[in-house]
Amino acid sequence: MYIKTLTIQGFKSYRDQTQIEPFSPRHNVVVGRNGSGKSNFFAAIRFVLSDAYTSLTREERASLLHEGVSTTAAMSAFVEIVFDNSDNRFPTGHEEVILRRTIGMKKDEYSLDKKSASKADVMNLLESAGFSKSNPYYIVPQGRITALTNAKDHERLALLKEVAGTKVYEQRRSESLRIMADTEAKRDKINELLDYIESRLTELEEEKDELKEFQEKDKERRCMEYALYQRELEEVGEALVEIEEDRRSDVHGANVRRTKYNEREKEIQNLEKSISDARHALETVAQSRRDIQSELTDFIRTRTELECIISDLRSAGQSAGGKREDIEAELEDVESKVAEKEQVLEELVPEWDQQRTLEAAEKRRLDEASASLNSLFAKQGRATKFRSKSERDAFLNHEITSVGAYKTNQAAALDATITELETSEKSQEELDDFILNVQEKIEDGRTKVKEISESITGLKEQQAELTERRKDLWREDAKLDSLVSRAADELRTAERALAGMMDKDTGQGLRAVDSITERYNLAGVYGPLYRLFEVTDPKFNIAAELTAGNSLFHVVVDTDETASKVLDVMLKEKTGRVTFMPLNRLKPKNPPAPNSADAEPLIDKLRFDRKYEKAFQQVFGKTCVCRDLTIAAAYVKSHGINTITLDGDKVDRKGALTGGYHDVRRSRIEAIKNVKTWRGKYEAEGAKSRDVKMQITKVEQEVTQVGGKVTVLTGQQNQIRLSRERLAEEINMLLMSKEKLRERVAKLEEDKEELETELSGLEAKIAGYKAELGTPLMNGITREEEQMIVNLGKDVERRRKEMIELSRRKNELEGRKNTVEIELKERLQRRREELRSKLEALEEPGDEDSSANDLEARTRELKSLNSSIQTLSKKVQAVEKEGEELTAQVQELRATLESLQGQQTEDSRGISKQQKTTERFLAKRQMLTTRKDECNRNIRDLGVLPEEAFEKYVNEKLEKLVKKLHVVNEGLKKFAHVNKKAFEQYTNFTKQRDQLLERREELDKSATSIEELVEVLDQRKDEAIERTFKQVASNFEEVFEKLVPAGRGRLIIQRRIDQDDAVDEEVDETQQSSIDNYTGVSIKVSFNSKVDEGLRIQQLSGGQKSLVALATVFAIQKCDPAPFYLFDEIDANLDAQYRTAVASMIQSLASTAQFITTTFRPEMLVTADKFYGVLFNAQKISSIRAIKREEAMQFVDQEAQAQ
Repeated sequence: MYIKTLTIQGFKSYRDQTQIEPFSPRHNVVVGRNGSGKSNFFAAIRFVLSDAYTSLTREERASLLHEGVSTTAAMSAFVEIVFDNSDNRFPTGHEEVILRRTIGMKKDEYSLDKKSASKADVMNLLESAGFSKSNPYYIVPQGRITALTNAKDHERLALLKEVAGTKVYEQRRSESLRIMADTEAKRDKINELLDYIESRLTELEEEKDELKEFQEKDKERRCMEYALYQRELEEVGEALVEIEEDRRSDVHGANVRRTKYNEREKEIQNLEKSISDARHALETVAQSRRDIQSELTDFIRTRTELECIISDLRSAGQSAGGKREDIEAELEDVESKVAEKEQVLEELVPEWDQQRTLEAAEKRRLDEASASLNSLFAKQGRATKFRSKSERDAFLNHEITSVGAYKTNQAAALDATITELETSEKSQEELDDFILNVQEKIEDGRTKVKEISESITGLKEQQAELTERRKDLWREDAKLDSLVSRAADELRTAERALAGMMDKDTGQGLRAVDSITERYNLAGVYGPLYRLFEVTDPKFNIAAELTAGNSLFHVVVDTDETASKVLDVMLKEKTGRVTFMPLNRLKPKNPPAPNSADAEPLIDKLRFDRKYEKAFQQVFGKTCVCRDLTIAAAYVKSHGINTITLDGDKVDRKGALTGGYHDVRRSRIEAIKNVKTWRGKYEAEGAKSRDVKMQITKVEQEVTQVGGKVTVLTGQQNQIRLSRERLAEEINMLLMSKEKLRERVAKLEEDKEELETELSGLEAKIAGYKAELGTPLMNGITREEEQMIVNLGKDVERRRKEMIELSRRKNELEGRKNTVEIELKERLQRRREELRSKLEALEEPGDEDSSANDLEARTRELKSLNSSIQTLSKKVQAVEKEGEELTAQVQELRATLESLQGQQTEDSRGISKQQKTTERFLAKRQMLTTRKDECNRNIRDLGVLPEEAFEKYVNEKLEKLVKKLHVVNEGLKKFAHVNKKAFEQYTNFTKQRDQLLERREELDKSATSIEELVEVLDQRKDEAIERTFKQVASNFEEVFEKLVPAGRGRLIIQRRIDQDDAVDEEVDETQQSSIDNYTGVSIKVSFNSKVDEGLRIQQLSGGQKSLVALATVFAIQKCDPAPFYLFDEIDANLDAQYRTAVASMIQSLASTAQFITTTFRPEMLVTADKFYGVLFNAQKISSIRAIKREEAMQFVDQEAQAQ
């Protein structure tokens, strides 16, 4: 066995995990500078293997942890050694043994083969492999050689004793002596107790005779007392039998009364339930009546208001009817006047147009004549104005040019006027078409408004019908809400009552099962058993309930897999506790039921789905219902079934009999039935309520849709009216534009005529100028021209007069035309439109204000309202009738309830009297039972009686027996001081004396054995010391001779006699003396002679002392060889020749043991097998790596040179 590898982390200077390459099984050398961590490497091995680091304090553990300059401090450290166990020196059976020790601020742990182990186990394993505590020299740290070199003689003797293992002998000897002292103390105490017991036994011998006489008289007393007690016991038994018979007869009567009381209690419950239902129905009817009456009052108020409005509307309609006739008559008159005026205008306009045309032609001719006349006058004037023809011609050409230019401009103006006139006429035609189109739109809008008004009226009638229907549905919904609310309250009450009959966890579990089934949609969960059946006859309720017990709340599922799914969710959510009944796992084995009317199978009285039959067979299949307990017990014995009576008394086939009073008000079956009933009512009323709510929603949607349609149509109507108003305004504007356009056309026609007349004059003027150009310049005009001037003057005068006449006639016609037009447009047509608007306002309902005045709509509304009032009146009468019937029913139920309650009160008084009677019976029976128990107890207190006691005084008279007993008791008084336990005490003391004598004998034997053991231990210790000294002395001579071949060394034992006589004895003489006389071990060596006496160690040099100390260490190690050795710089103080000798010795020993050494000298490196270098960085962290021999040599040489 040897150390294979070593791993260090966090220990002293080894912060990081350092795993050393496998060691050689022979000689390994570790080199490194001072302070690099070599000694810490050896300390790590000692930390695991030796007892140098046992029982560490917190501060000592902290000192072993790495503390460097790095920021991360080590919180724990471990050292792990891997041993090669191929020789099976460790008895583990493995090729390798891994030993680790881990420390921290608060821990110190060992592990063996990567498993936690105790310190004691580790130390025992090391000792079994040869790591002896008595020889710690297989690890030699720095300073151990120096300490051994400077050791005194008595210190060497102590070392030999330690090697010999005397510590173990000393520990065992001191333990034996302590046990001897304890044994002696126990023997003394036993002797004291024996002396006391002997004295007490002597006293008790004297008390035994007196006690014997007392016992004779006491036996007589006990016989008499037994006879008295037995007689009293018989009397009490007879009284108890009599009381029991009376109680049974009373119990039978009480059971009959109790049965009637329970039946009436059920009737009272049913009556209270009926009264509650009737009251709720009465409240609902009253609420309905109040609602209907309130609505009826509102309708009557509304009808009164409507009648007043209709009356007002009718009055207004009569006046409006007369007004309509006046308007229509006036409109007809206005239209006739408009037609008449239009006819007059049609006649005047052609006349006016013709007169205007004549005036224009005449004016043109007048202008032409005036132009010719003016031209002649101008020509006449130019004859005197110009001196020559050329001057005149130049003037004429200038005038021709000027007039021609003006004519061109006027011609252009004429063209523009003609173009504008054509455009205006075209616009006038378009405007006429547009006005006609707008008028058609106005008429179309009027038609649409009328149609929309009719549609709105129809929709409002439909809306009124829907509103009435909605009110009916609201009343029905309010009634159903009340019923649903009551059903919900009653259901909650019933569920709370049912939950009160089961434990809290079961209630939570059942709610959780329902929730999980709904959430995960589990089809195989059928629910608790109580939901799956009904009792066909209520008289079997108690029997079914008590038979099922808590099984009523067991949950039935199809398979155990379904149960596991639900259970997993319940465990995850931590919700309650339930018991499952998987149908696939149920295998009920029920005995055959008796074929008799006295025992009916209980399962036949249940109604359930056949797919759950296994579950009901499991719970009810073994039970039959019997008439009474006697019959029930008989069937249990004959058929091996469970039986139960209708009152709930059960007889189990195993022999158990259970029963007693059962409160019918706490019946689980009734509670389950109530829950089912109210759940059914709640669901049914809830479905109706939801249906009514859906109908209300649908009707409200229809009302909203109709209202929306009315709103849309009203909006369309208003939009059309606004459009008509806009079109009316637009047509007025168009008429005004038409009038302006007409005036513009007339103006343009006048401008055209003027321009044409002017152009004609200009042409004549130009023609005159041109004609004059061809004539010579004369002083005057010709005769023809003069005549022409005269004729033209007359013609102009005549035409002016005609022009004036034509203008007068035209103006007269124009005035008449304008008067007619103004009359027509400003008065008659405007009045016609006003009258038409008024008629339209009377014919159309229009907006809300106008619809409010619509008599027909109001009349329809009144008719609908009267119909609703009639319907509500009938409903009020029906509700009042129903309320009267319900009130009568409630009064009748109350009377019945009061009667039953009176009977129950009487029965309660009777039951109370019966209870008092029963209590008196029970008190008397209790008193008699107490007397009976007291007699039995007194008889038992008499102890074991003689045979004669059962016959001697049985027939004795009571008075005589009492006198005899009195005499005996008087005789016993003189024995008042007697020790009645003398016999018992004497026996007890005798037993104690025998036990103490046996114990003292055992202690004597134990003391003798311990004394013999101490002698043996002393002898063995002496033998071990002598044997060890001989072996070490022999080994020392052998080792010293190998290290110093020319010399000789001896170990010499020193005794007190040696010190006194100053005489040294040889080793073989030490056997004749006692070990206690040994005072020390001295050493004598000679380095150059084998025959010299030699020198003491104090006379040697330092190197020689170190060699002697090493020889001593090797000698000790030879006595108790270890599997490996650790030497830390053992050759530091040796001379070169001795270092070589030590290295050679280690090499020779390395074949049988592993050596790990450190050195600064080259001699050790020559013979070593493997080398390791210890490095130390700037952060004070050590590390080890394997190196070659040359590197180790180079390092040692460098260190030697540095020194």
